[in-house]
Amino acid sequence: MIELAILGLLKEQPMHGYQLNRELSEQLGGLWRVSYGSLYPSLRRLERQGAITSVQGTGARRKTVYAITPEGERLFLELLEETPQENQTEDARFRVRLAFFRYLPPETRVRLLERRRQALETRLADVKAHLRDDAGTTDDYQRALLDHARAGTESDIAWLTELIRTERLKYEITAPVGERRRASATLRRKERTS
Repeated sequence: MIELAILGLLKEQPMHGYQLNRELSEQLGGLWRVSYGSLYPSLRRLERQGAITSVQGTGARRKTVYAITPEGERLFLELLEETPQENQTEDARFRVRLAFFRYLPPETRVRLLERRRQALETRLADVKAHLRDDAGTTDDYQRALLDHARAGTESDIAWLTELIRTERLKYEITAPVGERRRASATLRRKERTS
């Protein structure tokens, strides 16, 4: 995850380690904090892979300045588009990816947003099944935690749906046939209940 963020920032301009750390905090809006203990080993690893280069700076402090290479550009896009893994860190990884979505074509952004929404819909179904199946066996705090997970996941799905809708309208990307049917059915249900 840190490699993606480093490469994304270096796409914008060469930077030294302190600048990278500051920009990571500013660009990710407090969603993620990186320590120098993880930043510099990651920079060395990326340099060994040929994804970045480093040049000793001039002046009194002689800070090392890092820049992205063509291999780094390739790796950046690969990391940005990689298939998500369903685990605890995927939520954080998605937020980091989203911060650099501007580098992807609109169709790719929509595809990745849809993939994330589908993963969350699966997670929501699991949470709802657990709530339904364990209705009498969970204590109040377990139930509250599951209700919180359900509400948060539903909120994330609605947010992603709006991002997808906005992206499609802005770039005139048509929805897949199945999704248009789903949207029409939802609209008809809403009209009946109004």
